[in-house]
Amino acid sequence: MLSQLDAPEISAALASLADLQLSLDNEGVCLELRVTNPELTDLRRLSWQGKNWLDTVTPEQQARVQDALQRTLGHSGETRTIEVTHLWEGHTALPIRYQLVGVSGKEQVIAIGQDLRGVTELRQQLLNAQQAMEQDYWSMRQMENRYRRLFDIATDGFLVVDDDSGRILEGNRRAATLLNSNKSIIGRPFPLGLEGEILDIINDLLSEARTSGKSRASNLKLTPESPAINAVVHFVRQGGDSRFLICLSTTAKTADADSSLPNSSFQEAPDAIIDVDDAGRIRASNATFTQWIQADSDEYVLGRMADNWLGRSGVDMSVLLSNLKQERIIRRFASVLRSDHGVATDIEISATRSEHNNQHHNVLFIRDIARRVTSENPITEQLPRSIEQITGRVGRVPLKELVRESTDVIEALCIEAALKLTGNNRASAAEMLGLSRQSLYTKLNRYGIGETGAE
Repeated sequence: MLSQLDAPEISAALASLADLQLSLDNEGVCLELRVTNPELTDLRRLSWQGKNWLDTVTPEQQARVQDALQRTLGHSGETRTIEVTHLWEGHTALPIRYQLVGVSGKEQVIAIGQDLRGVTELRQQLLNAQQAMEQDYWSMRQMENRYRRLFDIATDGFLVVDDDSGRILEGNRRAATLLNSNKSIIGRPFPLGLEGEILDIINDLLSEARTSGKSRASNLKLTPESPAINAVVHFVRQGGDSRFLICLSTTAKTADADSSLPNSSFQEAPDAIIDVDDAGRIRASNATFTQWIQADSDEYVLGRMADNWLGRSGVDMSVLLSNLKQERIIRRFASVLRSDHGVATDIEISATRSEHNNQHHNVLFIRDIARRVTSENPITEQLPRSIEQITGRVGRVPLKELVRESTDVIEALCIEAALKLTGNNRASAAEMLGLSRQSLYTKLNRYGIGETGAE
């Protein structure tokens, strides 16, 4: 069928398939250039006609182009494929795939070109995607290695349990020890080898976590010989999967054992009590302290710095512990307790220092004095009554508010002094203070001084 086509028909067919066509002589000189792709119309201005085709490609490709051209000359009907990159002034490099066809009876070659810029761009995007995937892969591998390392050296036991199958997906060596297992626990059903009451407790913990998202239990004895442990269970969903994240620890019991106070007295005290080391890190705390800082459990504070909640600033705890090392007893140290929700409470701290099990213990007894009623600070009072009281609030109240309070205190004291000098005559007091009667009545009402009724 192709042999029956005449020259115009063949030319039309080539134009529909090719982006450009070159007619080259035996020396590679361009005799004719025909551009059919609208995106390559700028090639017409480069005057390739009459120019050697080799001069239009990159230097490292010229030998390969010359070889392909010589092999095509004199072989009518044979085609050769070659990809070259043209030097295109003012543009990026122009990659073209050519089909070289020898012309019968002539020392000429027809080069039929196809623009490869779209293909090259896709190749580059693929290469970039592969490099990004490799970087992400190695980053994830490094992160996983760090995670595995931390997982294994953790002093608490950690488990990841599949909700559907009930089998352990991940677990560290400490968890295996606490579960009294000498073999690998990965893939085994959870809980391992438990029965009776403790099995019911564990299943109740899992059910509670599945409902509320979190559950906890303290002083669990998995076996009569095993140490008492605390269990915290979190329930999380990842895509279509559900997992239990379980933490098993003996930290709280160890902290209580190291404390210098009996456990019953420590936990049931009406005031907050914490035991800290010389660096200010909490070894033990009672339920009152946990309640005041609005934490979920005692374990939340263990190992953390006390100045996260105590002190107007980080200086308070440093001063307290420094004095405690010298005096061994501190009484009525005024400070502030801050909850996790930002609520500040005025407190006073008494502390004692002792040695137990070759360790120094700094036991802090914390008392809430925010609602304490004294003759100097009646509970019905709205403003500080002296500059001394205002300066005593430095560190607990912003300076801007202290300045406003100072102004209010001075204004109230001046009004009281004016009323006293005038025998409680409001008209005379207003004149003495340079105020109108209405302004005086407003301030009397604001500060709660006397009665603001008619004279």
